Amino acid sequence: MDNLLVLSLLAFLPILVIGTLLVGLRWPAKNAMAAGFVVVVVIAIGVWDVRPISVAASVIQGLSISKDILYIVFGALLLLATLTASGAMSSIRAGFTRISPDRRVQAIIIAWLFGSFIEGAAGFGTPAAVVAPLLLALGFPAMAAVMCGLIIQSTPVTFGALGTPILVGVNGGLGGTAAEASIVAAGSDLPTYLGEVTLAAATVHAVVGLLVPLFMVTLLTKFFGPNKRFTEGLAIAPFALFAGLAMVVPYYLTARFFGPEFPSLFGALIGLAIVIPAARAGFLQPKKVWDFAPRKDWASHWMGELEPSDAAPRQVIGTARAWSPYLLLAGILVATRLPELGIGDVLRKVNPVWNDVLGVEGLKFDFAVLYLPGFVFLLAVVASYGLHKMTAAEIKTSWATATRQMLKAAPTILIAVPLVRIFINSGAAFSNGDLASMPLTLAEGAASAVGSAWPLMAPVVGALGAFAAGSNTISNLMFAQFQFATAEGIGVATPAIVAAQAVGGAAGNMITVHNVVAAAATVGLVGREGELLRKVVIPCGYYLLAAGVMTYMIVWGIGANAGTAGLVALLLLAGFVAVRAAKERREAARDEAPGAPSLVENAPR
Repeated sequence: MDNLLVLSLLAFLPILVIGTLLVGLRWPAKNAMAAGFVVVVVIAIGVWDVRPISVAASVIQGLSISKDILYIVFGALLLLATLTASGAMSSIRAGFTRISPDRRVQAIIIAWLFGSFIEGAAGFGTPAAVVAPLLLALGFPAMAAVMCGLIIQSTPVTFGALGTPILVGVNGGLGGTAAEASIVAAGSDLPTYLGEVTLAAATVHAVVGLLVPLFMVTLLTKFFGPNKRFTEGLAIAPFALFAGLAMVVPYYLTARFFGPEFPSLFGALIGLAIVIPAARAGFLQPKKVWDFAPRKDWASHWMGELEPSDAAPRQVIGTARAWSPYLLLAGILVATRLPELGIGDVLRKVNPVWNDVLGVEGLKFDFAVLYLPGFVFLLAVVASYGLHKMTAAEIKTSWATATRQMLKAAPTILIAVPLVRIFINSGAAFSNGDLASMPLTLAEGAASAVGSAWPLMAPVVGALGAFAAGSNTISNLMFAQFQFATAEGIGVATPAIVAAQAVGGAAGNMITVHNVVAAAATVGLVGREGELLRKVVIPCGYYLLAAGVMTYMIVWGIGANAGTAGLVALLLLAGFVAVRAAKERREAARDEAPGAPSLVENAPR
């Protein structure tokens, strides 16, 4: 079969099935992924003529990656359970209340800034696994905690894990290909070109990402507030924009002057140093402090099987000592990811590996047991035992809690990742035919359909790759060369299009199924993944549309074109929000008229 349209539709079918079952019918992820697994196997063997041995080897490769993810999830669960059992979480919760009792401020500091720092240091979906349980322990509904953790997996991701999506993803996708030859023929070289892509991606992220904190708190108040109002999120817009600028300005400057390794790391650290003192001082914050309704009034589907304990802890732990495991976690992650120190190279040597699984070249099963973030979580846990003077009973309880939760998340991840590997490993190298892999076929179909409007679609393809592969790095490896060739074909500057790929791949991390599953597992929300996706698809859609419009205008300018139409769509969306906000303000004024009860009280400052 060589009909590109039909092949593209068939390649899209597994994603459509999973999305419909998860988001449309709200199936638990393990059931939706099982159905998607059957569909992708049938299409891979029946249409792409993938060899059955390649399918089996891809499953084994997927199980290897699943193991890595579960290792990280278990470490995050165990750290939460350990700090809860020791009483440290009570101190952390009290410390954040002293910074600001406003839940919107807490979400911005923990998710947007601290989460971006963890992304810059570690990647691997680690931020949501850290942020979600921390917010849960502070008293956020489990679903709200995960939503915030997922939304921030956007702006910092392109430069996550010390720039891995650029240095490994884009570099690996272009190096040794016709794209690199074209770069050299133009009088440049690949390192210089990567610098151009880095700056272009940072520019788009800095503009589009500026609104991420505001998006996050607006969805927080709309979905989880006692009044279900956008306006309660918009009320903190000055502070949210201030926090956005505090991160994206140093992020952009770092990318411009130092390259792709440190933008997310430095942007988040500088942002924390600026925003926390400002929050303590009440800078740009509304007088009315926002909080969730009492727990007894929460919808049942907001809550998972893990709940913060209201019981008085056995001991009172100072704030610095309570935070020390997280500080240790962050410090070790940074130290092991800095190539100049060489620690990561040593840790990576402990990596039992099975190369060429089942004789299929290029597929492997390995376990970098000391390098993965899961090991760093375990180090922080062990340190907590001494730092927090934990009893044997408390340690036993924390291990039992974490193990029970991890086992509930395991089935979904053990199905989802092998499915993805079959989807990716469907090209000519693994089959008896000569078709491009399913992801590349989808991208080629999209490029054929939109032509010169491709800059609008380039971020979507990046997101599609991240959704399928669960990684911005893998998305860039798959599609960087394709994006370069498409840009050349339509006659536009290639760095902008390759950067759009990296930006879209970052945004796609919000909706990557195994990221959602892993984050949900850390707060006991296994089986609710579809509900989470319905929420985070909103900011993901904004990010992709805004990035596409910006990329289009960079390469084609403003005029009677698709980019301008996209800009109009964004302005209409802003207008819709403004109209809804005005309506909500009128309703709020009516509700808070003399004699009308108010659900949101002023907290002491």
